Amino acid sequence: MAPQKIILRFGKDIADRPIIYRLVRDYDLVIKVLEFTGDNCDLGLAYLKTQGVRVQPLAEDVFRNEEKCTSCGVCTDICPSGALYIERSTMEVNFNSDNCIVCQICVKVCPVKAMEVRF
Repeated sequence: MAPQKIILRFGKDIADRPIIYRLVRDYDLVIKVLEFTGDNCDLGLAYLKTQGVRVQPLAEDVFRNEEKCTSCGVCTDICPSGALYIERSTMEVNFNSDNCIVCQICVKVCPVKAMEVRF
């Protein structure tokens, strides 16, 4: 199954349960910050719901408007996932959307508003 990007919301009453551990052990899933993969994704999602975890598909993406971007590099300093980086050979900012965790910090700090959220 293709990787899925989701948001998990854990209530106070379930924060002490080993829910993520069980997803890995019982459903053989690989979990990254906002993505998990494996043949049992549907079973894992069903398990999360039985545990009281609210699951939301991540329905937004960050997009870089290359026409607006001046490659100033402000976004590369604050990007926690390394999705935005400077290509040293050209000294231009590149954006790897596969690494983006949609934290939207880049959207807030971009001086020319080249980073946008799309739903």
